[in-house]
Amino acid sequence: MKEVFDALAHIPMFEGVPPEDITVEAVSGGLTNRNFKLTHDGREFFFRLAGIGTEDLIDRKAEEVNVKVLSEVGVNAEVLYFNADTGIQVTRFLDGAATMSIAGFKDLGSVRRAGEALRKVHGCGGEFATRFDVFALIDEYLAVLKRKKAKIPDGFDAVYREAEAVRQALNGNPVQPVPCHCDPLPENFLDTGDRMYIIDWEYAGNNDPMWDLGDLSVEAEFSPEQDAALLRAYFGGDAPAHRVGRMVMYKSLSDLVWTLWGAIQVANENTVEDFWAYAMGRFERCQRLMAEPDFTAHLDAVRKG
Repeated sequence: MKEVFDALAHIPMFEGVPPEDITVEAVSGGLTNRNFKLTHDGREFFFRLAGIGTEDLIDRKAEEVNVKVLSEVGVNAEVLYFNADTGIQVTRFLDGAATMSIAGFKDLGSVRRAGEALRKVHGCGGEFATRFDVFALIDEYLAVLKRKKAKIPDGFDAVYREAEAVRQALNGNPVQPVPCHCDPLPENFLDTGDRMYIIDWEYAGNNDPMWDLGDLSVEAEFSPEQDAALLRAYFGGDAPAHRVGRMVMYKSLSDLVWTLWGAIQVANENTVEDFWAYAMGRFERCQRLMAEPDFTAHLDAVRKG
C-alpha cells in the first residue's frame, strides 16, 4: 500500500492526512489499472492508480475532458481529482452500487438500465476531446507491436483483410459521431437497481454509438435475448435493421482490436493475467462471428443503410 499512500500525499484533499486515518481496500475488476476504495472521515472514495505502459495507449489529457463531460451529465461518478500526467483519479464512491459482471447482466433489468444509460451518454449533447476510430486504433496497435517486435496471432492478416469489407460498408453509410464510452466492459457498469452508472472513460471518444452496444454485447457475452433487451431499451422500441447490422459489425471489430490490445499487454510484460490467452480468445471469437451465416445479411443491411 506504500505506493497508494505516496500518491495520496500529493493530492490536495489528502495532504497532511496520516496514513492510519485512511482505510484502503483493493477493488477488483481492472485489467491494467489498480483500483481502491478509500475511507476517510466518514467519506468513501474510489482511487485509481494507472497501470504500467498505459501511457502508450491512452491520452490522459483527453480522458480528463471526457470524464468531466460525463460527470456533469450524471452518468459517471463525480470526479474529485484527476492528474493527466500520472493517470491518478479520485471519484466519489457510489454506495450501494453493484459492480456488474457477465453473471450480473443475466438480469434483463440491468441490461435495460445499461441501454438507457448508453442512450443518455450518446445524447448528452457534449463533445469529447478525441475521435475513436476502430480502424485507426487497429493500425496504431499494430505499429506499437511492430515497434516492440511483439508477436500477433497466426492468421491475423487474413482476418484483417476480411474486416476490410466491414470497413467499406460502415464508411459507405457513415453516421454522426457522438460521445461514446468505447470500452464497455461489464465491470465499468455500476448498477444501483434504479440507475446504471458507467465509469473508466480512458478510451472514450466521439464514435458511432452502435460501437458501445456491440462491444458491451461481446464483453458481457450477451445472448440473443439480452441483445434484444439492450436494443429495445436503447431505441425505445424496435431497432432499425441497419443499426442492428452496425452493432453486429462492431462485435467482430471489438474482438479484433482487443486482440491486439492483449498482445500489447504481453509485450509490456503485464502479469495481471494471461494476456496471450485473452488475445487468442478474442481472436478466435472474431473468426467465429465472421463465419456465422447471418453475418453477411447484417453486412448487407449496413450497406443498404
